[in-house]
Amino acid sequence: MALLVHVLACAFGLGSWVAINGLWVELPLIVNTLPEGWELPSYLTVIIQLANVGPLLVTLMHKLCPGRLNERFVIYLILSIGVVSCVLLAFFWEKTTVVAGAPHSTAFFIITFFLSLVDCTSSVTFLPFMMQLPAKYITTFFIGEGLSGFIPGVIALAQGVGIAKCVNSSKTHGNDTEWSMQTQYLSPNFSTQVFFFFLAAMMCVSMAAFIALNRLPRTYELSTENLVQDTAASVSSGLDNPGADTDGGAEKSSAAKSRRLPAAQQHSMYQLIFIYCLVVWVNSSTNGLLPSVQTYSCMPYGNLAYHLSAALSSVANPVACTIAMFFQNRSLVFLGLLTLLGTGFGGYNMAMAAMSPCPLLIGSAAGEAVIVLSWLFFTGTLSYVKVMVGVILRDHSHSALVWCGAAAQMGSLVGSLTMFPLVNIYHLFTSGDFCNTQCPS
Repeated sequence: MALLVHVLACAFGLGSWVAINGLWVELPLIVNTLPEGWELPSYLTVIIQLANVGPLLVTLMHKLCPGRLNERFVIYLILSIGVVSCVLLAFFWEKTTVVAGAPHSTAFFIITFFLSLVDCTSSVTFLPFMMQLPAKYITTFFIGEGLSGFIPGVIALAQGVGIAKCVNSSKTHGNDTEWSMQTQYLSPNFSTQVFFFFLAAMMCVSMAAFIALNRLPRTYELSTENLVQDTAASVSSGLDNPGADTDGGAEKSSAAKSRRLPAAQQHSMYQLIFIYCLVVWVNSSTNGLLPSVQTYSCMPYGNLAYHLSAALSSVANPVACTIAMFFQNRSLVFLGLLTLLGTGFGGYNMAMAAMSPCPLLIGSAAGEAVIVLSWLFFTGTLSYVKVMVGVILRDHSHSALVWCGAAAQMGSLVGSLTMFPLVNIYHLFTSGDFCNTQCPS
């Protein structure tokens, strides 16, 4: 029975962020089709931030109407929305409508909002449900949550990407014929529609696991109302979630709160300010600033470079979080230096985006390798910092975690809102064409 519950807990965790992670790794194929083109990621970052209205409503319900919210019903609802949205995405992701005289991916954006609503709301509903089970299953749930980023990345690598080739194209105007080079993309190993059906299947697996967990006999149950604010502090991996504290029952939790923290774990006001600045900056960089311009930093090197950057970054996040579970370094000096290192990689990525469509080492294998590795290390280093900061604040106090969640969301929002006008209104970043862009040698 214990093994079955572990499997179900892992499968349930898969549904937490699989849809949004899947969307990000599929972007290298989508941007070549939808009218927004290279600007598409900047739209997605804002849409995902708007979807935080979901966890906000859940938190308000617990505050204003304690005991009235049926969390099991909410989980059933959001998982159902997730399944339906993935299926709709498979059929309508290419559909466009004319808005303000230009074609836009209206259907894609609306469905993406509902998928984001599902994943964001899972942060304040899935873990409280898991806290009704014995504590040993929480770690398994987090493994499943990590796999929600790992598996789509691996599937995207298996899918491959349409290799670009240049073909001569002609247009005839009366007696005149114009010849031009056009970029043509070869088909991947399987289509985007199949990938979205795969995401729908993953959501179905998560829902089936949730149904099965509800039918299992309970060893004990805990009130989930007090866990909502804690789970709101989850960043994205879930491993730095305060609900992951698996010390045991309510008695141990209250005893842990009453104990005075060791001197080594006490932090001054200036140290706490530094920690919260790390939270704001890291989340702003990884959830807003850099994702908005990933197309501009990678696409000049080719579709394959963008594909590998997106897929391997998705894999790097759960890997870094797993490393943080076993090798924890809480030194603020170390975390500060690691943040500087990750920021350095991010700075290189941003510089290449600003130089688009003619970044450094364009047209060379070295340039492709460097940009892919830079994105990989950028995501990996800052993901580790996210988790360790969450661990530090989890051991500090409950209110520290609440402020951690607020700082994380503020950083993500500021990063997204900063980049959106720069990309879409002021057009500070320039897209290119694989076959027609002429760069100085």
